[in-house]
Amino acid sequence: MTESSIGKVYLVGAGPGDPDLLTIKAHRLLSSCDALVYDSLVPREVLALVPATAEQHFVGKRRGHHSVPQPSTNAVLVELAGRHRCVVRLKGGDPFLFGRGGEEAAHLERHGVAVEVVPGVTAGIAAPAYVGIPVTHRRAGSSVTFVTGHEEIDKARPSVDWRALARSSDGLVIYMGLHNLPHICEELIAGGLAPTTPAAAVQQGTVRGQRSVIADLAGLAAAVSEAELASPSIVVIGEVVNQRVESCAPEPAAVEMPIPLKQG
Repeated sequence: MTESSIGKVYLVGAGPGDPDLLTIKAHRLLSSCDALVYDSLVPREVLALVPATAEQHFVGKRRGHHSVPQPSTNAVLVELAGRHRCVVRLKGGDPFLFGRGGEEAAHLERHGVAVEVVPGVTAGIAAPAYVGIPVTHRRAGSSVTFVTGHEEIDKARPSVDWRALARSSDGLVIYMGLHNLPHICEELIAGGLAPTTPAAAVQQGTVRGQRSVIADLAGLAAAVSEAELASPSIVVIGEVVNQRVESCAPEPAAVEMPIPLKQG
């Protein structure tokens, strides 16, 4: 592919949803790209920045919806780089945090395609912030762990050792954890985390549809179920939840996602 590749692929983080959280570099690339490959967790208002002449491909992955296999996405990126000078691969949050950006960067490099990562604001920090929860605090410990709660993406990958995490980190920020939340909470308690540990879940943080619940670890799964929270959601577990300052939380942006949440 080296000889035929004329373009460069930018792995761009779109942030958690609020368009105001886009980086200046992301905004510039979106406004001038020749081709766009984008995920489901990107609001239409961000997609509107892309020139009407740009070739666009949707490759989103969401539970309960048709998903484009990763090898197909990799192939699309290589093919587009052979025809366009500026290709933006737009990902919700940050490309290198549970976004498969590392896989795509390595694939492009192997095929002789120039690639550059453009970091974005991750939902694991932004969603808690939009309800006033800091993910670190001097009074709540000295460590925080970002972990995926969705263990069915790759059956060959080792399972998360929740019991070990209960003993090794002062705070947990869990992505894609709603589906397995009862199991996760049970395992953390079995690992030694107190059932009274503060916990929170934030649905669709930073944008319209944001809702949250706060409970103790033992009651979190039931509280989430009762509130009918849906994915995408971020779960925070640890004493940082008690350091919440509601008055500092920004207003969620009035934007729409390509795949709306199922309400009720």
